[in-house]
Amino acid sequence: MADWYNKTERMLEKIYADTSEIASKLKAGIDQDPENIIYDNQEFMKLMNISKRTAQQWRDRKIIGFFQVGNKIYYSQADVQKLLKSNYSPKIEKEL
Repeated sequence: MADWYNKTERMLEKIYADTSEIASKLKAGIDQDPENIIYDNQEFMKLMNISKRTAQQWRDRKIIGFFQVGNKIYYSQADVQKLLKSNYSPKIEKEL
């Protein structure tokens, strides 16, 4: 029983740490220019809920712009917003 409790407690601590990190990034980014907000590859994959392979394919197909410094890949929030806006499909209102 104690083992289950410890695992649950560690899992909740991780969730709290992750949500705190996301909240602080959101607060910090509220007044920032989207060009100045940069995501690394891990953050981008988490944000878009995609795999490493999908991120690679999007870069190869020029679907998303990116920066590469050595082996590290980075994306600007402005490029992420462009990607989302270019794939936006508005809801069609039906008349009754």
